Amino acid sequence: MKPEQAEQFFVESLFKKTLGKSKIPNCALTEVEKLTGDASTRRYYRVETNHDDYVVCLTDPILNDSSTSPFIQVHKALADNFVRVPIIHDSILEKGYLLEEDLGDITLLHRLAEVETVDDELELYKQSVDELLKIHAIDPKKYSQEIFTKLAFDEEKLMSEVLFSIKFFIKRFLGKDITLNDEATIVSGFLDICRNIEGQHRVLTHRDYHSRNIMIKNNEQIVIDFQDARMGIPQYDLVSLVEDCYYELDRNNVEIIKRYYWDNCKCRENFENNYKRFLYFYDLMAMQRIFKAIGSFGFIYAGREDVRYVKYIGYGIEKLRTILLKHKEYSELRKTLSRIYYAN
Repeated sequence: MKPEQAEQFFVESLFKKTLGKSKIPNCALTEVEKLTGDASTRRYYRVETNHDDYVVCLTDPILNDSSTSPFIQVHKALADNFVRVPIIHDSILEKGYLLEEDLGDITLLHRLAEVETVDDELELYKQSVDELLKIHAIDPKKYSQEIFTKLAFDEEKLMSEVLFSIKFFIKRFLGKDITLNDEATIVSGFLDICRNIEGQHRVLTHRDYHSRNIMIKNNEQIVIDFQDARMGIPQYDLVSLVEDCYYELDRNNVEIIKRYYWDNCKCRENFENNYKRFLYFYDLMAMQRIFKAIGSFGFIYAGREDVRYVKYIGYGIEKLRTILLKHKEYSELRKTLSRIYYAN
């Protein structure tokens, strides 16, 4: 039996256990279809029945109580605070099984491909920001015992992502044996960026809030892939959405959306009610976040030979260079990264 068939039978057996617990309306299973996965190691299946369709997520098993499941923890916090997330119908965590609402196949990215005007684009992004504002308004004190409030994008975490990108983008993907001086310049530049970010006000961040992780069902936006949430500056998620390497947002809309977030967020006093200061840290976060994304694309290609994300690297590099160009204090970092990339 092929591994794919064995896993399909595994999904069918777990789904039948769900039926036996009366977690969903009684129905007859008609088909199990494997779905195209995301950049993670999770596997997804659509379970079709004569009543409704569902999605099964298979992930790493958890052998102790459900409170240790990051997905379940974050899902509850988001749902409690009126963030639209998928309905979870059942879970068997020791098997790594989650039965979720079927959200269909339309991501925000898919919907953006169909917009007629920049105004249509703007309205979609405003909806996304509205959900983001709900996430950032969550009081972490109410969840002080949960894993996600104990983790943070501190200097150590941010720099670990920088070093990851140096390894998998520059050294593995580009195949560059860079000099010690060039590596020191990159590390030093990003270390200064990360230390500046370190001391700023933190909120609960989704961590991967972009156009592939927002589904659209019946014109409603639904947030997915939130299990890696942790504390971070609010610009982290805003950058993930607005400076998305998957989609080039109209530049005028970029400025409107940043201002829309600022006008509606609860964090203004933490940036001295100074929009210019908020934008400065937005740029710093964008430098780190985009470099991290490029590193992830390099890792996916180098580690899994998955070519789907390679096409986003060039756009990411140009976006990073453009933001760095605004800040003379990081000119050596920009020149070094540009020289390594363009000379390849």
